[in-house]
Amino acid sequence: MSDPVLSIRGLERSYVTGAGTLTVLRGADLDVMPGEIVGLIGPSGSGKSSLLHAAGLLERPNAGRITILGRDCSDLPDRDRTRVRLATIGFVYQFHHLLPEFSALDNVALPLMIAGVARGAAQKRAGDLLGELGLAQRTHHQPAQMSGGEQQRVAIARALANSPRLLLADEPTGNLDPHTSTAVFENLYDLARRTGVAAVVATHNLELARHMDRVFALRDGHLEEQAKV
Repeated sequence: MSDPVLSIRGLERSYVTGAGTLTVLRGADLDVMPGEIVGLIGPSGSGKSSLLHAAGLLERPNAGRITILGRDCSDLPDRDRTRVRLATIGFVYQFHHLLPEFSALDNVALPLMIAGVARGAAQKRAGDLLGELGLAQRTHHQPAQMSGGEQQRVAIARALANSPRLLLADEPTGNLDPHTSTAVFENLYDLARRTGVAAVVATHNLELARHMDRVFALRDGHLEEQAKV
């Protein structure tokens, strides 16, 4: 049996607020296998984003271990954490965070160029991904010239540009209308399947979550696997 792409053990996360200490994760455990798409559900404030930020090495939890591709990343210095993110992890957020002055092609090519890929090869890879997402006619458009769904498709292409082994998506369709949300999720799901990336997708949409291989709910800081319906 394959080893997990992502392994989380005993994850704890607290925040100090004006009203006191807010604890959102209380020993969460999770394994995500190669090619597996895992759904993460729970109300706002339940800790979904905190878990994804810790898994993506964007934040340091209060306690717990994060292992990616067999490497314990929990205590890595910031420079090494950045290297792991760049080489291994793709992120999709609720808001696309595209660079407004760049075309769709250049937004997707940029992570490749940062990683050292030549401009021509980066643009070729970006164009191929955008084509797979139905955006071949939008490659030279800037974000303001595209719809919300198209912008989010560009963000998905950007997240997968470096061929990551792990994809973390935080409410990737949460800012879209229901019809567009379904279409964008299908794009994300299909492309994740084709690339074989391990994915964790946080969502409020229970209908979308049913399409995933496994679904976990965050309750009182713990992850509870849900029965498939």
